Amino acid sequence: MKDALPPPGAPLPHYVSDAPFDPTSIERLPEGRESLYRASQLRLTWWRFRRHRLALASAIFLAFVYLVAIFVEVVAPYNLHSRNPDFIYAPPQRIHLFDEGHFVGPFVYGRKMTLDMDNLQRLYTDIPGEVQKIRFFCHGDDYNFWGLIPADIHLICPARDGQMFLLGTDRMGRDELSRILYGARISLSIGLLGVTVSFILGIVIGGLAGYHGGTVDLLVQRLIEVLQSIPSIPLWLSLSAIMPVTWSPLIVYLGITVILGLLDWTGLARAVRSKLFSLREEDYVLAAQLNGARPRRIILRHLVPGFLSHLIASATISIPSMILGETALSFLGLGLRPPIVSWGVLLTEARDVTVLAFYPWILLPTVPVFLVVLAFNFLGDGLRDAADPYR
Repeated sequence: MKDALPPPGAPLPHYVSDAPFDPTSIERLPEGRESLYRASQLRLTWWRFRRHRLALASAIFLAFVYLVAIFVEVVAPYNLHSRNPDFIYAPPQRIHLFDEGHFVGPFVYGRKMTLDMDNLQRLYTDIPGEVQKIRFFCHGDDYNFWGLIPADIHLICPARDGQMFLLGTDRMGRDELSRILYGARISLSIGLLGVTVSFILGIVIGGLAGYHGGTVDLLVQRLIEVLQSIPSIPLWLSLSAIMPVTWSPLIVYLGITVILGLLDWTGLARAVRSKLFSLREEDYVLAAQLNGARPRRIILRHLVPGFLSHLIASATISIPSMILGETALSFLGLGLRPPIVSWGVLLTEARDVTVLAFYPWILLPTVPVFLVVLAFNFLGDGLRDAADPYR
């Protein structure tokens, strides 16, 4: 080995390859760890999020739920206001495939109603042999798609001159499944609109406090502490009671959305403030200031994108609280009211103990609330972990 070493002071031997260099060769390695160094932040986040199976399944479920909410008039078997006076408080019907050992396809049996005079309760029993086949992509109740386009096409319909109540009916004979589907549009949209209002306030107010500091930060922190010290439910009740009963349902809907947004921005504002305190000392912020950029441009174009993934994760965690807030207000009778239908409005009928004892399917609107809130929490956990792909 000593003979192979060059003499002192002599240049070290080296080797230069004459082969052409392909800068994209690393990216084509399917299993190579080197591909991580060329991946963008968005791709790294997606790779890590994809490994979180529960969060990925929650994202697919929520995408499906919002798709149904968009096309609810087509998906729902009945119109929102369709009544069946002969089937008041009818229990859910079972879907069958076989009748007397023969395959028929999806169908329900016809029903007859008898009155229990001892309990003053309607009793429904299936009529054997009366097969009512379920129709798909069929003509049914008339509706206006998003209130604009008249149509009558439904994804699923009962048999002609038949009835199909898969989740039962309410006190007016209205299909519970259709009303739950229609209520999804209101409850889910309130969550999105409320988070939008909350994010605008949180980013603007928290950004000003974190960027300027000093007196602005002192005033913002005291305001946040005052708002957070007030109990949520009494504040909801007082703000909801301010809205006059003469307002139209649409104005009430917008008012509830604004109320939920006004009460949820404080936590986000503090998170934005703490992030900006650490980022405002970076060199690129000083360079933007020297170039004459205004504080608004620095906050929105340079600082906020630096922790945008954290904001997205916070949004997915805030939406469930908006949905639960609307449900609670409507359940207490201080939120939305008919003719607007939401999951909270549907649950107002469950306040009567007698109704729950005889007609427990009236509580079924709690199931989508539970599933959607749980899915948003799992999605938020997955996005929060994926926001830091190098961890």
